Amino acid sequence: MGERISGRVAVVTGGASGIGLGIAQVLAAEGGRVVIADLNLEAAREAADKISAGGGTAIAVRADVVQRSDVRGVVEKAVDAFGGIDVWFNNAGYNKPLHLLDVTEENWRSIMDVNGLGTLIGTQEAALQFIAQGRGGKIINTASMAGRQGYPSFAPYCASKAAVISLTQATARGLAEHDITCNAFAPGVVDTPLWKKLDRDLMDIGDSKEPGEAMSSFAEGILRGRPATASDIAGTALFLASPDSDYMTGQVVMIDGGMVLV
Repeated sequence: MGERISGRVAVVTGGASGIGLGIAQVLAAEGGRVVIADLNLEAAREAADKISAGGGTAIAVRADVVQRSDVRGVVEKAVDAFGGIDVWFNNAGYNKPLHLLDVTEENWRSIMDVNGLGTLIGTQEAALQFIAQGRGGKIINTASMAGRQGYPSFAPYCASKAAVISLTQATARGLAEHDITCNAFAPGVVDTPLWKKLDRDLMDIGDSKEPGEAMSSFAEGILRGRPATASDIAGTALFLASPDSDYMTGQVVMIDGGMVLV
């Protein structure tokens, strides 16, 4: 067990699988007390139990990040369990690919709600707790290379992640007076359950013909020569959660293997 964030309390939304789970695991391994907030409570409990069995500290909470009452409940349970919150990861995300001309209002709203509004609500509720505590805090958002470059089968997702980047900058400026920082990291192609589902969805709309084709096609542009794993992302997330990044705010760190150079 490391000690880079020893004793700090960190909430990770969407923390039961994929990138969120990788973040929760590394935070716990470095001494953090972790709150795994996820729509899937059973998966969140399994993740928390595994962390606890390995000597870490974690609890699970069910939450829909679009429902303010749920998010407020996460804050309350974190405070009840650990006495406060130091770091908040707005990580929960959603995507459902459709070709540009096939995007519906429902598709647009569902993606923008989770990725955009969910980030705003999480930011607001975390910040209110940070301000009440009076010792500052860190907000860390999961952006995407898709927030820097548009893709025609992911138009709403790209727009939602561009919104996350703008919210990151607005939050950094708006909460600086309270000693609250806000940064984001932007993954590229990551081998997670979300990308596996994306792979199937792209087959459904005719963008690819066989499993794995979409990921390998996207991965051709990665300078590092392969898709990322959750552990490739977790190190940067840990850095942003630790005192090492205390002087950073309003920044977006690309972790895409060099796929999009900005």
